[in-house]
Amino acid sequence: MSRPAMAKKATAKRATAKKPVTRRAAANKPLAKRAVAGTQAGAKKQAGAKRGGAKRVGAVKSDGARRAATGGTTPSWQARITSWPDISFSSAAALPADSDAVAVGFFAGRPAVPAGIRGLDVALLRRQGFEAKVGQTHVLTAGRQTQIAIGLGDPGRYSPEVARRAGAALARSASHVRRAAFLPPAEGRGTRARPMPTLSPGELGQALAEGASLATYEFSEYKSSSAPSRLRRVIVVVPETERREVADGLRRGARVARAVGLARDLVNEPARAMTPRRLAEVATAVAESSRLELKVLDENEIAEERLGGLAGVALGSEEPPRLIRLTYEPEGGASATVALVGKGITFDSGGLSLKTADGMMSMKTDMSGAAAVLATMSALADLQVPVRVIGIMPTTENMPSGRAIKPGDVLRARNGKTIEVLNTDAEGRLVLADGLSLAAEEKPDAIVDLATLTGACVVALGRQIAGLMGNDDRLVARVKDASERSGEPTWHLPLPDEYRRHIDSEVADIKNVGNAGQAGALAAGLFLREFVGQIPWAHLDIAGPARSDADEGYLRKGGTGFGVRTLIELLKSFSAS
Repeated sequence: MSRPAMAKKATAKRATAKKPVTRRAAANKPLAKRAVAGTQAGAKKQAGAKRGGAKRVGAVKSDGARRAATGGTTPSWQARITSWPDISFSSAAALPADSDAVAVGFFAGRPAVPAGIRGLDVALLRRQGFEAKVGQTHVLTAGRQTQIAIGLGDPGRYSPEVARRAGAALARSASHVRRAAFLPPAEGRGTRARPMPTLSPGELGQALAEGASLATYEFSEYKSSSAPSRLRRVIVVVPETERREVADGLRRGARVARAVGLARDLVNEPARAMTPRRLAEVATAVAESSRLELKVLDENEIAEERLGGLAGVALGSEEPPRLIRLTYEPEGGASATVALVGKGITFDSGGLSLKTADGMMSMKTDMSGAAAVLATMSALADLQVPVRVIGIMPTTENMPSGRAIKPGDVLRARNGKTIEVLNTDAEGRLVLADGLSLAAEEKPDAIVDLATLTGACVVALGRQIAGLMGNDDRLVARVKDASERSGEPTWHLPLPDEYRRHIDSEVADIKNVGNAGQAGALAAGLFLREFVGQIPWAHLDIAGPARSDADEGYLRKGGTGFGVRTLIELLKSFSAS
């Protein structure tokens, strides 16, 4: 992400290392009852700020293997969390005279130019091949002003995702200017631009801001030079009666995009820089800026807490593991409690079941689930989410060494179940076993986990769709609805009871792999189900969409931040009823 000003502030704002987190009390009590918050929400934080600085949250040991070790500077995560996106969004009832670029949305088969727009000739657009397909653009120059026709496709399929892609098309086409205006499609020739009835003004604003912001995302921390977008202001032109609702949507969209950008940053950092300890430091910064309670367990506490899956996977690495727990308490009380669990393998070599060289190239992204949970937690207070949320992130590297777990070893998870490890490259489910067990101890109304879990899910669903499984059809339906509204597609996969025998072990309660070549994604889901009890639970296998291999729409090469928008959409409307 291009943030020139941050580099100058990095040293001054860098989080300082502190003493290890407070030791927990009796090991047989739920972790939540023993967690010591390193900061308090609301009044206490404000009082600390008035005295010259907010109180820091449960600080963790400094990570010695980070960017400073390679001669660079440690980034200021506080700056990253609070400063992006670089675009300011607003609404207006008339086209601003100082707009450097004007973009107009067109429906396929119903081209209409809003009043006051000159130079956009529908017949000329057609002759030049503009068909108003979703995301299609045609750029014209009218004097000193750039005019952009943006396709919105079939008017009957107008949706937030279409508007999101329109925002991305605007940002890409206007990246060379500072001020751009967007006019939604006109209902008829010569009329004022108005959102279609199928999309509310608030939805339009949020989607446009998300798409435009995310399309300008850039991870350039390690590049000698870059050419970031120059776009700094976007104005959406709508009737006066809709301005406030559009403006509110624009603010929400920019905040959601900031969370997605944080997840992308975390995933895109090299594994040497984004270690488990470093991720815990970022969680500290997030807790400070987002009114969250934080608890971090170090390697000794992880062992004492009987987190055998996480401790076992970590054995092969020189980098110690961390268990990160964040809690959000809404003002005025919570209508429900939801636990989010994210897989945080900061680098996955496969362990002794070593991956190929090609297979390791993108394995810094194996912590995408934890990144999505941490980024989601960062936005809850600003978006006034009405439910209590607990975020649990078990994080470690998976490396081969003389100390690493071996195929055939048996681990004991937090809930007491024993696991025969037959493939050390199926490690994500081992750390999630502990994370889900801790979540279940909280007795929440629902548990949702995210993980880049199986290549089998990529084979089944490709790179754009996540696998969705669970033990509660109503919760699964809620997650699917949220994913559709947020533009992050999922597909509901079954967890057939007759496949449970695939994870039966000869020597332990279960094994960590199913039958070779058979339903690998489902076997992984059935494995995870063993650790949630009767609590409604949904699992998102994001192995495919967590990373993009191309710049397209509002996606950029690298980490996508997939899951953040879905979780926010789910949480803002969640209720226990």
